[in-house]
Amino acid sequence: MMSARSFGNYDLAGALADLIDNSIKAKARTIRLLCLFNEGDPEIRVIDDGHGMSEDELQKAMRPASTNPCEERAPDDLGRFGWGLKSASFSQCRCLTVYTSQKGGFAGASWDLDSLDNWKMAIYSGKEVRNSCSEYLLKGDGTEVVWSKCDRLSEGKSLDQSQFNELIIHARNRLALIYHRYISGEVRGKKLSIELNGLQVPEYDPFHRHHEATMQLECESLKMPGRKKITVQPYVLPHYSKLKPADLDKLSGDEGLLKNQGFYVYRNHRLIIFGTWFRLVRHGELSQLVRVSVDIPNSLDEIWKITVDKSDAQLPSVLRIRLKQIVDGLKRRSAKVFRSKGGKIHDSGKVSVWKRYVKSGEIRYEINRSHPLVTSLYVDASEELQARLESALRVIEREFPVMNFGQDIASGTDSINQSVVSPDQFREFLAAALPGLLSDAKGKINTMVDRIRNVEPFCSNWSYVEDFLVKEGWING
Repeated sequence: MMSARSFGNYDLAGALADLIDNSIKAKARTIRLLCLFNEGDPEIRVIDDGHGMSEDELQKAMRPASTNPCEERAPDDLGRFGWGLKSASFSQCRCLTVYTSQKGGFAGASWDLDSLDNWKMAIYSGKEVRNSCSEYLLKGDGTEVVWSKCDRLSEGKSLDQSQFNELIIHARNRLALIYHRYISGEVRGKKLSIELNGLQVPEYDPFHRHHEATMQLECESLKMPGRKKITVQPYVLPHYSKLKPADLDKLSGDEGLLKNQGFYVYRNHRLIIFGTWFRLVRHGELSQLVRVSVDIPNSLDEIWKITVDKSDAQLPSVLRIRLKQIVDGLKRRSAKVFRSKGGKIHDSGKVSVWKRYVKSGEIRYEINRSHPLVTSLYVDASEELQARLESALRVIEREFPVMNFGQDIASGTDSINQSVVSPDQFREFLAAALPGLLSDAKGKINTMVDRIRNVEPFCSNWSYVEDFLVKEGWING
């Protein structure tokens, strides 16, 4: 049993997810997670209202490797090796206790890694269970899993309250992603309720499908050996300028849009792995809006090499060529989203960065001297400095690489991009540019805001500009 601590690569969210899988298999409608700090000696409880277990079923579930991964399972079975309950629990704690109720009967059992003499598992009477379980289990059928002696979760009791809270928040966000299809009601025709410390775990759709600017592309079914099929559904997210700041934060996650692009592999509608291209292509700035949903049945676990902790998978070789073709096409679609946000000339009602002149059949591009960012450079500048600025701008204009640009256009525009592709980069730009513009407006914020509202690149990203101004305290929300 001690070896179960070494199975998988569980964090708190992954360990809780393995228990939630069991609750879903038991047809639970509500799953309650209680994560208590207990002054540095945490206790975790997972309580569901599923169909519960008899005493015999409980003892079988508590045995190591209680199911054979090679056996055919029900299509909606989220289990894999029969180790989930034990390996997930012991990855966080030293004592695992399970209480269960079925048709008015109560049963309980416990494994304590500090008391494994002769492999004796503690068995509890119905009365003992009723005295120890939570009030929720007393109301009807269901199961309650209790973790105590949480040495690994508490990192040897070294975590303080704030650090523990951070773990809980991360687990909450990750569970919202893993089970977003169940929480939204897409699976089984009804919503699954998951509560963490009394608060509802919200749905988090990584594809932002309800947004009008999200591109949901053609769905495709790919055949696998044994007449099995997987479903591939590509999406291209909206440009960050079209997203509300809160939605952008959700979609970016802890590591940003760049790290969260790629395949999102679902096994029976439960997310297994995300943010990977399986070495088909590299993560790139222009493809950061691309996310591809891949649905696989549990009958393909062996081919996809699903790990015991259900947090990793490997792409079968038979799919690599076709998925590479799909991804290459998607990257071009994503690049177009960024190129469409690039600078435009003669866009009605907007002040552009460049001006285009045509005279005697010749075309010339010049930097717009009336653009606020340019005029701000001349404010309070001496005549000598103004002359140097003008010389620098003319050098930039005259040395524009016309020949190279023409060759790039002729070979295809997919890889050409001059716009800011990262919201963090745009935020850095705002932090550097706005103080000068404010100075040009003689310190009047309202005047500055009115001036830039129709000026590129501010107007094309106005919701993001406005959020920046609010967060920095320049204007009221």
